[in-house]
Amino acid sequence: MSNTENLTSAKSAKEDEFYTQLPDIERELRHYRKHFEGKVVYLNCDDPRMSNFFHYFSYNFEKLGLKKLIAACYKSQDVDLFSQYDAEQAIYLEYDGDKSGNGVPDPEEIGIVPLKGNGDFRSAESIELLKQADIVVTNPPFSLFREYVAQLVEYDKKFLIVGPHNAITYQGIFPLIQQNKLWLGYGFQAGNAFFAIPRDAEYAKGVYDPATGLVKFRNVTWFTNMDISKRHEELVLYKNYSADEYPAYDNYDAIEVGKTSEIPADYDGVMGVPITFLDKYNPDQFEIIGIAKAPMGEPTKIYPTQTQVSAKGIRSTVKKLNDGPVMKVDTPPKNKTYYEVGGELYVQMYARILIRRKGAAA
Repeated sequence: MSNTENLTSAKSAKEDEFYTQLPDIERELRHYRKHFEGKVVYLNCDDPRMSNFFHYFSYNFEKLGLKKLIAACYKSQDVDLFSQYDAEQAIYLEYDGDKSGNGVPDPEEIGIVPLKGNGDFRSAESIELLKQADIVVTNPPFSLFREYVAQLVEYDKKFLIVGPHNAITYQGIFPLIQQNKLWLGYGFQAGNAFFAIPRDAEYAKGVYDPATGLVKFRNVTWFTNMDISKRHEELVLYKNYSADEYPAYDNYDAIEVGKTSEIPADYDGVMGVPITFLDKYNPDQFEIIGIAKAPMGEPTKIYPTQTQVSAKGIRSTVKKLNDGPVMKVDTPPKNKTYYEVGGELYVQMYARILIRRKGAAA
């Protein structure tokens, strides 16, 4: 990479240093144990001095029946008990099991290999390590999430990674979900993910706790392409369709279903559901038709410039109606932003996944 790319990577790496907590890793990984026997696991965004992923896999190496564990990260920042090298020397570690019989990954059992480059997952050295791996497990830089997943797909790797929940709507991610090449894991307990960070940082109130050094995010989840039992649990449908309760969008051939739990059991057409539907998505029960969110999706209507009226009555000229699904309304909604186009009134919905029940008539 060029010097400019190196500087950009370094900045992104520092801003994306979030260390996943061991209980969260243990809670998620217990659902995937059958996948690891005889496999090479690669942690390619994990500082092994601080990585709980390295701790989990090295201490459970024999229990999981692993063949080899490899860990690498973007440049070491501190010297630790594993590293005899300069703190700015990027390294990778290899571990192929307990040799002493004490059931513990001793430092002398861990191979330490210096890297010529900076350890970036996109570097030629890191890609050669990736080629050795069967499964990649890590918490990659969120700012590079699309590029990171694209690399895993290019090299046809199984993976379990942490990522931003809104990545569901990314252009490089949603098509993989639609094609059943990527799906959501079990997620974090109560939707709360706690990460350690290597330095104090400024966050909104309630996000960072200086006493613990942890930040709390509710907008992250686990992504994987390894099969789990959750994907085959059928969602119980109990409601019946009515045109009044499930109005149609003005710019998509689909009806609005505001909650996953309220998907009608007797509707054969296309339905727009919140992106949280993917936490319950069973590909044997539903098929994903598309997404109602620009620049993806195929709207049936494009709106000219609109007048936006905010909840406080402030008027402005915008083009936002073409960003997602739209509902036509008869009267201005109270305390809610709406839009005026040619004397007609509209409200815009959040992004929606467009689905159809499996076996329903097209």
